Amino acid sequence: MTHDGMTLPGVPEPAYLDMPLGQFLTVLASGTPAPGGGAAAALSVALGASLCAMTARLSARRLDNAVTSQLTTDGERILRTAASLMQADGEAYSRVISAMRKSTGADPAARERAVAAALSDAADVPMQIVELAAEAAGLASRLAADGNPALRGDAIAAALLAGAAARSAATMVSIDLAGTPDDERHARADSLVADAGRSAGAATRAHAAALQAPNSMEPSAGSDRRRS
Repeated sequence: MTHDGMTLPGVPEPAYLDMPLGQFLTVLASGTPAPGGGAAAALSVALGASLCAMTARLSARRLDNAVTSQLTTDGERILRTAASLMQADGEAYSRVISAMRKSTGADPAARERAVAAALSDAADVPMQIVELAAEAAGLASRLAADGNPALRGDAIAAALLAGAAARSAATMVSIDLAGTPDDERHARADSLVADAGRSAGAATRAHAAALQAPNSMEPSAGSDRRRS
């Protein structure tokens, strides 16, 4: 893939979402700088949101139609947006590399400013991933508490995936903005990570509470987890 006439490292053709899963994982494990942690975090959010959408669809007997429809729509929206950020993260990081590779020429300060600007722009993508992760974790927490009990494990998995993605993406934000400690995105990312963590904790507690409830009907390992 090219940008401004330059071949960018680590952003292969085809686009990440057009790759079979096995191919994407191979590219992720290769020696190229992108895709990297940001794309992996975005994928984790997309996976968690997918589980939310599935759980919502299969909770129709527990939730009314309007709620089921809204939760499904929210999960699918988060899924689509997070998936698109896999590519955006690789492209943003490639622009950072391009800025770093430019000759200093007669004005080294200009190169430093260009790199700083590219890093600031690159931080926007993991920041969006953190925001989506916190939203996905909240959605998963609600489904763990109120959705189909046979799918509670899927909802908890979604919450944990989203929580891990929030922490991972927030780390990328912190690294990109290391040169600008006063940037408000540091505090925003930390706040969203805390939100996602609380949601993930609530999801796991919902399972523990269900197990302790009188006449608990938690599904066994052999039960039909697809019943709604």
